Amino acid sequence: MNTEKMDHQKILKSLEASHFTKIINNGNWFENHAVIYAKEIKDTVFLLFVVSESEEKKEDIRALIVQFDDIDNIGKHEPEQILFYLSIRKKNDLHYFEKFMKICD
Repeated sequence: MNTEKMDHQKILKSLEASHFTKIINNGNWFENHAVIYAKEIKDTVFLLFVVSESEEKKEDIRALIVQFDDIDNIGKHEPEQILFYLSIRKKNDLHYFEKFMKICD
């Protein structure tokens, strides 16, 4: 079983290269130091990667598929609906997420 640590910087660079919008969390749905990468994948449905930079959850990444009426509400309010949630801590977690995304295509 592959439980190697992920290269978080490589993931963040990949998100930026894939045209995700970087949003600073100003609400209280996520912790204060969280950075959100968002991309609309369907009308009002967004793929989010939330990166926690706090000491308690050092380099924790969460992947979510959520519904917001507008991208401007991300980082300010809770979503209307959470459709998918995955905490990504190891390479296997990312592998499972990739499989899920292929199934949903």
